Amino acid sequence: MLLALIVWIGGIVFFAFVEAPAVFTVLSSREMAGNVVSRSLASLHWIGIVTGVIFLIASMLHNNIQHAQPKLFSASHILVFLMLLLTTISQFMITSRMHALRAEMKTIDNISLTDARRVEFDRLHAWSTRLEGGTLLLGLGVVVLTARRFGNSK
Repeated sequence: MLLALIVWIGGIVFFAFVEAPAVFTVLSSREMAGNVVSRSLASLHWIGIVTGVIFLIASMLHNNIQHAQPKLFSASHILVFLMLLLTTISQFMITSRMHALRAEMKTIDNISLTDARRVEFDRLHAWSTRLEGGTLLLGLGVVVLTARRFGNSK
């Protein structure tokens, strides 16, 4: 349970504060950097979906063993469910639309900032960033709740 949570939250932190900024400063074009970040974000989303489900299953099993009930609607389960919701929205709605726009525009840097496709891409990018930030904040809440849970079990 803890490993699943650490992998997901750690991945978000690494992606947001290390990988994405580094890629845009190291690679020779924003187009290449965007391709790398896009691929990494998809991997991060799938890691989050898998580890989120693993966390929920492990947590409910733990609750069932400790308390003879899975506590399906505990605060940590609700937060992880919200994290999964934000992640799936980002992956299947936002990111997929951004991919379609990038394919349409070919090289995004050659498109005017006022072009409707570029405006839409930038709007979706802002939403993607908000969703990842929201997932991270919710995840930090789960970390606190999980730490309290194990701290109180002694």
